[in-house]
Amino acid sequence: MFSGSYTPKLDDKGRLFLPAKFRDEMKEGLVITRGQERALDIRTKADFAVFTEKFRNASQTDARLRAYGRMLFALATEQVPDKQGRVTITPELRQYAGLDRDAVVIGVYDRIEVWEPRSWTAYTADQEQAFANLQEEIFPGF
Repeated sequence: MFSGSYTPKLDDKGRLFLPAKFRDEMKEGLVITRGQERALDIRTKADFAVFTEKFRNASQTDARLRAYGRMLFALATEQVPDKQGRVTITPELRQYAGLDRDAVVIGVYDRIEVWEPRSWTAYTADQEQAFANLQEEIFPGF
């Protein structure tokens, strides 16, 4: 499980240091791709394979599924972190997420998301009240 928030920087070559807490789980390989709300998703290679299988088994006659697949897979890159725990964020993915030097890396249960800091701050401010109100709806009696 991935959790926590971190603020690593990208180096001049677009490499991002994965937080040490996440490195063991990602050492066998990972996939970086577009996520929702202009964040990047990073999943273990094994988890991405499971996700891909679900996608493969879904109805390809659904235009929404085809469109989603194009957006998801077109910029996906497979990588293995280097010995220092760095992964390269491609120029296309950096542009998509609005990343320059600073980043916010968050653990979201089964994946890691990479956000541009101002976007993350705006997103969390916008979602705070909805988050407070949703717990009872999502987990009745919790």
